[in-house]
Amino acid sequence: MTRWMPIVLATTILVVGCGPDQESPTVTSTPLEVATASVTSNTDMPDSSLGALVDPSAETMNQTAPAEFDVLFNTSAGDFAIHVTREWAPRGADRFYSLVKNKFYDGNRFFRVAPGQGSGRFVVQWGIHGNPEVNAAWLGASRAKIDDDPIQQSNTAGRITFATSGPNSRTTQLFINYGNNNFLDGMGFSPFGEVTNDGMQVVNAIHGDYGERPDQGRIQAQGNTYLANSFPNLDYIVTATISE
Repeated sequence: MTRWMPIVLATTILVVGCGPDQESPTVTSTPLEVATASVTSNTDMPDSSLGALVDPSAETMNQTAPAEFDVLFNTSAGDFAIHVTREWAPRGADRFYSLVKNKFYDGNRFFRVAPGQGSGRFVVQWGIHGNPEVNAAWLGASRAKIDDDPIQQSNTAGRITFATSGPNSRTTQLFINYGNNNFLDGMGFSPFGEVTNDGMQVVNAIHGDYGERPDQGRIQAQGNTYLANSFPNLDYIVTATISE
């Protein structure tokens, strides 16, 4: 059966994917991020009240993470925690830490639950902001993308990784592996943390009936309004908070 991976939607679609751009996991391709040139804001300048959320170059969006830390995800499906080990993928850990610190993921929908082989699941993906103005600010911004980290850990069940649209293109989209997806290791997908304790019970319970139907370009352009109207049963992140 075809395998799906996380991908990013860029000005040219490399695969189908995630980031404020789009990245999506596919079992026969790679987790990609898709960026769309059509995402625009309703104003000429970003809303200053959004602070660092609309400024990828802000100092607070480029912090150095602790050697280890935990992030608690309070979601509509239940709570789960992720333990991050910075040495696994330092750049990825730093970006994740900065995004969580700035509450980027609060309100994010789990917009993609990609199928795996048989009746199993491949990955669950999120990381496109619910506010189109935030997505527009990240699209094409000079500091939005981070360089790749060398692969030091494998994409096994419960590991969290950034989606990408190619080399050195990670932005904000993430995925959690549902199974042993070690074929992603050779494609540059570097895990930086893993779901702890029995948290995968919650991750496994995330609503997946919509599969890959939500359109990443429309999420970027219309945010949570599009998802709430077209895919009302999607689970979502209430808050993501750091415990160091």
